[in-house]
Amino acid sequence: MTKTIKGIGASDGIAIAKAYMLVEPDLSFSKSSVSDIDAEVAKLQSAIQTSTDELHVIREKAKENLGEEEAQVFDAHLMILADPEFTGAVEQKVKDEKINSEAALDEVSQMFIGMFEAMTDNPYMQERAADVRDVSKRIMAHLLGVDLPNPALIDQEVIVVAHDLTPSDTAQLNKKYVKAFVTDIGGRTAHSAIMARSLEIPAIVGTGSVTTEIKAGDKVIVDGLTGDIVIDPSDADVTKFTAEAAAFAAQKAEWDKLRNEPSITADGKHYTLAANIGTPKDLDGVHENGAEAIGLYRTEFLYMDSAELPTEEDQFQAYKEVIESMKGNSVVVRTMDIGGDKHLPYLPLPEEENPFLGYRAIRISLDRQDIFRTQLRALIRASAFGKLGIMFPMIATIQEFRDAKAIFEEEKAKLVSEGVKISDDIEVGMMMEIPAAAVLADQFAKEVDFFSIGTNDLIAYTLAADRGNEHVSYLYQPYNPSVLRLIKHIIESAHAEGKWAGMCGEAAGDPIMVPILLGMGLDEYSMSATSVLKIRSLMKKLSTEDMKDLAERATKESVTNDENIALVNEFVKKFSK
Repeated sequence: MTKTIKGIGASDGIAIAKAYMLVEPDLSFSKSSVSDIDAEVAKLQSAIQTSTDELHVIREKAKENLGEEEAQVFDAHLMILADPEFTGAVEQKVKDEKINSEAALDEVSQMFIGMFEAMTDNPYMQERAADVRDVSKRIMAHLLGVDLPNPALIDQEVIVVAHDLTPSDTAQLNKKYVKAFVTDIGGRTAHSAIMARSLEIPAIVGTGSVTTEIKAGDKVIVDGLTGDIVIDPSDADVTKFTAEAAAFAAQKAEWDKLRNEPSITADGKHYTLAANIGTPKDLDGVHENGAEAIGLYRTEFLYMDSAELPTEEDQFQAYKEVIESMKGNSVVVRTMDIGGDKHLPYLPLPEEENPFLGYRAIRISLDRQDIFRTQLRALIRASAFGKLGIMFPMIATIQEFRDAKAIFEEEKAKLVSEGVKISDDIEVGMMMEIPAAAVLADQFAKEVDFFSIGTNDLIAYTLAADRGNEHVSYLYQPYNPSVLRLIKHIIESAHAEGKWAGMCGEAAGDPIMVPILLGMGLDEYSMSATSVLKIRSLMKKLSTEDMKDLAERATKESVTNDENIALVNEFVKKFSK
């Protein structure tokens, strides 16, 4: 029987395919005695061999989809499977204690995991604990006769259904086969949602119950435009959504005509539409979607994709590639934003009750100046190849900005004295994502070259709501007047000092937020590259002067998030040219 579930449309588009359940299976078991030891050992050896064969296939798929470097993570798993110290110990336990393979595997793997985790002075060996855990889970699934889902092995068109998707899950999705995904939890700013927009596949998040409502193999329609998921659709539903998918494809083709056009409003005002990137690999999307700049280069991926701290030369080459590719257009690079939910195996961070409010981003950089100075040197050297802006994340106080800027100036002076060619026009700014800094924006504006508003954290901190927590996600409100007043104050403070203000949070590419931001006079809008043409098309229909009245009403008359959504829809309908 046809059923419709509502969620949050996180990535535009419409897809129709069978459901693939990316859900953790039940791997529970009971310890028991066995009488036929040979049969039990044969069962164990078969599970190990099947796991080995499977991992070879996964490794090849990962190499094909993601590259050799990403695929190498599975080499460690294959080494564990081939290590007699591990698999031999499990087999010996079955023989000596006459217990079932599941119990023997669990006891041996827990011993190895505990041993590796205890090596606190060796981060590399501590990381092996996670590898043992993954390998053991794979063997256990085969012992129990349970399918262990793996997105890298998908070889037919599907819609992925999951409770949530981790960045590593989404990195394995092959858009040739994965036509869309839907999750129980999350919002438009979740990592999985951002990845979906980069992959240009429809996504719906925050459904609350999709993993219990859908079964493997069910035919499903995903409408990322409305947030509707149709389970077991009728022929009429399929016909209707197929027509809507064709209409959306035609709309995208119209947007594509704007690829080489400037971003100009109906009353002739020019604004910069920029893209957010994580690595140089993202540059194709930037150019294909006609972005005029890069408003956020998230450099932490350079650190996360490495087995050790990246060298100055490694970083220099990555920054230079991005800056050169933009041919004189601005590239704003955010210095290392590690901590919170981003960890490095080779840089152990303290266990914290609330890491998002703890030791992270600029706080680590100012404390570990060896890491910070290396990054700044690489950036300053790369500045010779184009237009560079550097911004510091998580700035809470003016002193933090001054301290970071002073280190930048020191490294710049050293490079000049070494005779290294650098730009004499590097802009140094900051992320505006902490309410304390936003309130003092008029004072910060005297010292920075620019602001870039990080709405994801600014909203979370202003409303004290964790965007990943399904119980309080309703409080994650981008259009709440309290958030909008802070944004307006930041923009006005920058302009009062002759500085520019940009936004690099996901709200910059949100069709509800953009009309308000136009009215506030935001200069640069940086977003997932795939949102650029859609927003350029929207801007062409709107007059900045008309939107000024919208911005005033959104910050002074409205008192709720929903009132502002209704207000924007009213203005866009009334004033679209």
